[in-house]
Order: sequence, then structure tokens, then C-alpha cells
Amino acid sequence: MRDMVDYEALDAEARRILELNDRGGYTVPTDGLYPYQWNWDSAFAAYGFAQYDVNRAWEEMETLFSGQWDSGMVPHILFHQVDERYFPGPDVWQGIGPIPSSGISQPPVAATFARRIFELAPEESRARLTPLWPRMRAWHRWFLDWRTDDAGAICVTHPWEAGRDNTPEWDGPLKRIEPFGVGEYTRRDTSHVDPAMRPTKFDYDRYIWLVNQGVSVNWDDAELKQINPFRVADPTMTFLLLRAHRDLMALGTALGQDVSGMEAEIAALEAGAASLWNERLGCYDARDVVTGEWAGCVSSASFLCWGAGIDQPGMIEHLRRVNGAVRYGVPSHDPESPRFEPKRYWRGPSWAIMNYLIATGLDAMGKPEGEAIRVNTREAIAGRGFAEYFDPHTGDPAGGGTFTWTAAVWLGWASPNVKG
Repeated sequence: MRDMVDYEALDAEARRILELNDRGGYTVPTDGLYPYQWNWDSAFAAYGFAQYDVNRAWEEMETLFSGQWDSGMVPHILFHQVDERYFPGPDVWQGIGPIPSSGISQPPVAATFARRIFELAPEESRARLTPLWPRMRAWHRWFLDWRTDDAGAICVTHPWEAGRDNTPEWDGPLKRIEPFGVGEYTRRDTSHVDPAMRPTKFDYDRYIWLVNQGVSVNWDDAELKQINPFRVADPTMTFLLLRAHRDLMALGTALGQDVSGMEAEIAALEAGAASLWNERLGCYDARDVVTGEWAGCVSSASFLCWGAGIDQPGMIEHLRRVNGAVRYGVPSHDPESPRFEPKRYWRGPSWAIMNYLIATGLDAMGKPEGEAIRVNTREAIAGRGFAEYFDPHTGDPAGGGTFTWTAAVWLGWASPNVKG
């Protein structure tokens, strides 16, 4: 395939997309659909920039952490400037940080990418990373203080917090919510993207109700922990925080920071990860903390275990099975499930970012399946462009186009010309 594809042109296009979505110190995921700075999108963007501009990579991280709340929480959206093309905006969220923001967080991948950038350019990075390290440490502590269940797994308190908005893992907890008082609102996402590729109105009503609940208590963590009916122990958050905490400890050691207590926190996160094993399903699964019920889902989040340093017997068979059912793995939901939808956001499509996280975890544990995922991701992007996500059967692009994190994953991992 290399002889048939102009990879240098694709590299150039990926860089063009990062620059197209650059708003001066931060990037938007894509213009129109997502016109603000998103948390884990920015961490991926920083990694993409680092392939050719380390200074710009650290600017991205610094801007993200400029919105950190006093509690340590780093919001999932920073509203640097108002844009009427997105709902819900800052007037709805009423965040309490130094920059207008949302009131929830997102998967904590910043430390993982900070480590990758530091290893790419240690001399250029040390002075930029040093003041960021304690801010990352405070963010991780916030997760450990306010987002753990009794077993030590990391919970989400809103579907948007996991970054996997409408995954079937949330169906049960969302059905228990009656979204009284939401009222009329106008979605903006479906004016940019085919509604068949987006969450339903049933989901969105509940998303907005949960936002309103947070506003009602001024985003007080203790109060929300008591009253929020949506609290789900999540493989995404648990595995990614475990991976990131190891990365943060390694960075702290390299920088001469105080890493005391981190080994014990890693052990607690390992116990939390173990608690997400659904014996009946034979897979890592989300668990409703309120009811104790399992989601009963094999999802792409289940396969983040290797990145967290966990090689549970049986998981590789699940991965082979779900990837064997599609052409462009890894599907975000099990293709054999009746809830699988190949083009609807997190209910089936493949995402380059998840493929990266899964495959690099497999690589780190010496498993050959990671390279096949990288090749499939390369082929999807080379054939269909830098889309938000892809139909796992056909590779058709779906969601937004000219997408920042897909371009970043290309530059840092999927392209044959990767720097590192």
C-alpha cells in the first residue's frame, strides 16, 4: 500500500489540520461542531504538535491547565470565547473556575502525553513541564478524592465526562433519570452532522438535566456525590488514570518532584481496575455504582487494560473476536451486540484515538495485535481522511471532518513516517 499512497502529502495535510484548528495557544477539535478547547482532545493535539513543534505542544498543555479549578479539577471544555454554534455554552454550565468552563472533567490523558513529549525532547521540555507537574498531580488527586467508588474504581458523573457520550454502558443509568424541568433547547450538533450519527434526544435531555443539577449546587463535589443519580464506575477513566498516574510518577522522578504516596495510589487504582472485571461477561465492564448492576458491554474501553499494565486472560480473545467481525477495528461497541450501531458516535464506530490507546498498550506488553490496529487505522485515514470516527465495516468517515485528534494520532503514530 505504501507505493500507492502519498504519505508525505497526508503528513502535510495532518499538520495543516492542526494549524487550521489552532486558535492561538489552543486548538478546537474541528471548526463549527466543536468550537472550544476540549480537555483530552488538547492532550492529543499537543502530542501531534510535538512531532514538529515542541514549543507549540507545551503551549497547548499550558492553556488547558490555565482553566484548572481550585479543587484541582480540569474542565472538559474551556470557553475561551463565546461561539453561538455550540450548545450548551458557558451560560448553561456556569463553571466556577478562572476561565468560563464546563463543570465536569474528561479522561486524564495529559500526563501520558506529557511523558511522550518529554521523552521526545527532554531538554526543550524540562522547564515547561516542571510547573505543570504539580497541577497534573492535583488533578489526579481530585479524581482520587471525588471520583472513586468503594472499590477504588474511577467513576463518571455525566456521560460527557467519560468522553464516550452515548455508549451503551450508560443506557441503564440514564433510563432511571426523569429529566424534569429541562425545557426547550436547540441542539447545535445536529446542524453540523447527520443526526443518525449523534446521540438521541432521549440522551440529550438527560445530559442537560445532569448539567442543571450540577449548577443547582454550584458544582460542589461533596453535594454532587450525595445527590447525583448518575455515578458509574468506568473502565475508560480507571484504566487511563492508572496509566497516567504511572506516567506522572515517572515524570516526577525525572524532574526531582515529591512522588511520595503515588505508589500506594497506583496500588489502589489497580484494585479499582480489578473490581471492574465482570465474571459473567468475562470482560472488563462498567458498573452502576447506585444499583450495583453491570452494563454487560464489551466496548473499546474494555481494551484499555493493556495500557494500564493489566494482561487479564480472556481479553485478547475478546479483542480478536470483535476485530474479526469488522474491517476497521477497534469498534467502540461489540458488533455482535443488538445495541451496535456502526455510525452512531460511541455505539459502534472506530475511533483513531482509542485505537492509539489500545494499540500502544498492547505494544508495551509485547503483544503483536497492536501493529494490526495501527495498520487498520492508517488505512482508514489514508482512504477516508481525517474524520472524527469511522464506520468499522466500511471505513466510511463519520462525525466531524478535519479533526484535530485524528490528525495528531496520524502524526504521532499511524503515519509510516512517525518521529516517535
